[in-house]
Amino acid sequence: MAVAVVSALIFLVAAPFAKMPLPVIEGFLPAYQSALVVFDLITAVLLLAQFRIWRSAALLLLAAGYTYSALMATAHALSFPGLFAPAGVLGGPQSTAWLYFVWHAAFPLFIVGYTLLKNRKAQYISGRARNGTVLCLLLAGTSAAVSMALAVGDALPPIMAGNRDAPAKLVVAILTWLAGLGALWLLWRRQPHIVLDLWLMVVLCVWAADTALAAVLNGARFDLGWYAGRVYGLLASGFVLAVLLLENMVLYARLGQKHRELEQASREKSEYAVALQNALAELESANRDLRAFVGTLAHDLQQPITTIASFAQVMQRQAQSQPTANAHHLERIVSAASWAQRMIKALLEFARLGEAPLVKQTVDLNGIVSEAKSKVSGDTDRPIDWQVGALPTVQGDPSLLLLAFVNLLSNAVKYTRTREDAMIWVESTIHPGGGHALCVRDNGVGFDMAHAARLFTPFERLHRSDEFEGTGMGLANVRRIIEKHGGTVTAGAQPGQGAAFTIVLR
Repeated sequence: MAVAVVSALIFLVAAPFAKMPLPVIEGFLPAYQSALVVFDLITAVLLLAQFRIWRSAALLLLAAGYTYSALMATAHALSFPGLFAPAGVLGGPQSTAWLYFVWHAAFPLFIVGYTLLKNRKAQYISGRARNGTVLCLLLAGTSAAVSMALAVGDALPPIMAGNRDAPAKLVVAILTWLAGLGALWLLWRRQPHIVLDLWLMVVLCVWAADTALAAVLNGARFDLGWYAGRVYGLLASGFVLAVLLLENMVLYARLGQKHRELEQASREKSEYAVALQNALAELESANRDLRAFVGTLAHDLQQPITTIASFAQVMQRQAQSQPTANAHHLERIVSAASWAQRMIKALLEFARLGEAPLVKQTVDLNGIVSEAKSKVSGDTDRPIDWQVGALPTVQGDPSLLLLAFVNLLSNAVKYTRTREDAMIWVESTIHPGGGHALCVRDNGVGFDMAHAARLFTPFERLHRSDEFEGTGMGLANVRRIIEKHGGTVTAGAQPGQGAAFTIVLR
């Protein structure tokens, strides 16, 4: 409700100025369209992951809707005049506007289908989940093909006069806007609501604001309403994606909680025998859900990434004979696709570490740290003063411990980038509680200890991506590896005075 109210207030402030002309920002549209395609495709894959668990036809239809939106966003970019060709790569002078309206009118229909199916008892799809993925792609592809055929034809009336709106556009825009409001009203009426329903209602609210600002209230391309509506559209695309990623993190949290409950029950099994049985059952259920989710990402993510690559190749062929500005636009699209691949790869690596069996043997940490230092030193040509002390021999999995130290040392190398005299220490002491305390310390930018608890949470970052690159998964992987060894990892730092990470292995 808070997000919807804030969205409405911003809309009310922007609406009176929707027709105000603004300068043409050449990089805005390709950056917006590429981000939209990436967001929608990843959302579709995560919805397909939920479908593999629940076999819900409603979720399958919603995944098809987001795949359809990604395809239409790509077609819209290819048709836009002056972006990749003077008259666009696809269709004629009216195609871009019609593609926008067919896209924005049809997507709410997928949500209507989801709404009508979500509470029915007989709406579960049996059989192999891969067949459902194929059905989703066929439905989205067919819908997109029909939509594009309608939009690029000559039978539809003109709604644009150059970059200005033609009189007929207002009628089409209002009908498209009403389609989104109708889907919102239907979803509101169909109770009970789950979390996904509530955020879909927020999506439809923002989607309606997008259509109103960018089509109903504005007067031409590149005015305030045109820009503001597309910002709304990008926000709408990201809401459900964020919720699905957060739910996946909650799944990991549930797994950790059930593991702690299991340990507690094991220590007091005579008194808590019934609680132990329940915890085991819930732990197995959480593990099944997690394995299903990871399996879905591994198998189904190839198609969206291939789709993004194919779109980039089409644009690249068209951009070869175009000015340098077009090549810059294409670079933005490829960069967005690469970002998505890195995030997904990091997520899969985090899940793999949780499933990997622990093969313990005697490990000389001097060799492990030396190999890790060699790996991370090859990625930088800056002089770094390494101070590595004598390290102990421990019992552990050498491949996992190597990965942990690679993450810690690469973290230290990255955050000492701003130091003229970068220094990194690796030291070992005897821990008072038994075992060894291994400390990786640097003189980098450090951080505020008020945020230390967030460091080991997946996808959490304390610095902006334009300051220091990364996915926010490195320290989460370190914690998972050390905890599998029965150890602990803690952090300490001061802003501007470096950071220290201490591993205790017993």
